[in-house]
Amino acid sequence: MSNNDFIEFFDGGAEPKLENLGGKGASLVTMTSAGMPVPPGFVVTTAAFDAFMEGGITAEINALLAGLDPEDVKALDAASATIRLMITQRPVPAALREVTKDAYTTLQEGFTAEVPLAVRSSATAEDLPDASFAGQQDTYLWLNGYASVTEHIRQCWASLYTSRAILYRLKNNIPDEGLSMAVVVQKMVNSSASGVAMTLDPTNGDRSKITIDASYGVGEMVVSGTVTPDNIQLDKVTLAIITEHIGAKHAELIPDTATNSLVEVEVSEERRAVRCLSDVDLALVAQLAKRAEKHYGCPQDIEWALDADLPEGDNLLLLQSRPETVHSSKTTAKPTGGGYASSLGLGAGFNIPSITASLMNSAS
Repeated sequence: MSNNDFIEFFDGGAEPKLENLGGKGASLVTMTSAGMPVPPGFVVTTAAFDAFMEGGITAEINALLAGLDPEDVKALDAASATIRLMITQRPVPAALREVTKDAYTTLQEGFTAEVPLAVRSSATAEDLPDASFAGQQDTYLWLNGYASVTEHIRQCWASLYTSRAILYRLKNNIPDEGLSMAVVVQKMVNSSASGVAMTLDPTNGDRSKITIDASYGVGEMVVSGTVTPDNIQLDKVTLAIITEHIGAKHAELIPDTATNSLVEVEVSEERRAVRCLSDVDLALVAQLAKRAEKHYGCPQDIEWALDADLPEGDNLLLLQSRPETVHSSKTTAKPTGGGYASSLGLGAGFNIPSITASLMNSAS
């Protein structure tokens, strides 16, 4: 698939530059080029955002942000609302509309019928080794048709200026000047089960372990705390199960074909009582996490899903891989015992968003 200044396909062969693709987009292009099982898609590059923002809007935004007090919530919210409205109501340049339409058509031609897509923010400052930006910008799932996709691309651009994102940058002295946003457009995954996996023990940084959270359906319910996922810890070398906690998993999000949206349904008592991953799938998730760690050369926090539309053995997909940001920056990590608590009852100081909040940006 061919690339241009505004569009870069995951399998387009271009170098995955953070400044062009943002953290998430660069990661997906890198994983695709490494032969990892990533759902197909393309990135609307930061050049597209920059072209959209040309013509004075950037100066207006910088003026609204100048001198904001991080403690003045009312002023911060007002500035955020004004900026987001400016962006969502601004017309998209014709040249940008044309190449985005071509990319959408090319992606859909790869399937036997038109499929729902996810539109995911990919900021240039996110997913860096020394910061956790997960979940700060928007993701939109189960979108149908070109018009819906392009509308939500613009909403992703606007999410760069949510109150939360502005506050984070203020408190961490991250300048707004030069800030940009790429957007990932990607086939939705019809998740029968999904979750996260970390190539260490998040309670103590022990790198000889792999820790997996898994639940039925799409992973958003894990992030929101609506369900308690299964939690399994394995030996990284032998893949033997060390600890296993069967979560309640009382509900799941599944696609409703009538509305092309996700609906919450109750999980039967029988399914709640058993692990949502078979032994084979559990091993495959662990092996996928190990592949990601080997490829990137440091402990990883991956998002994964089993796609119900794909045959067994080919249905495990890697949604995202990012460096683990809590323990991997330390020089040593000695095991201290104790299990990784179910229901995300993590130890003091543990950065919960680095494990789960980024699932809000997956399911794609």
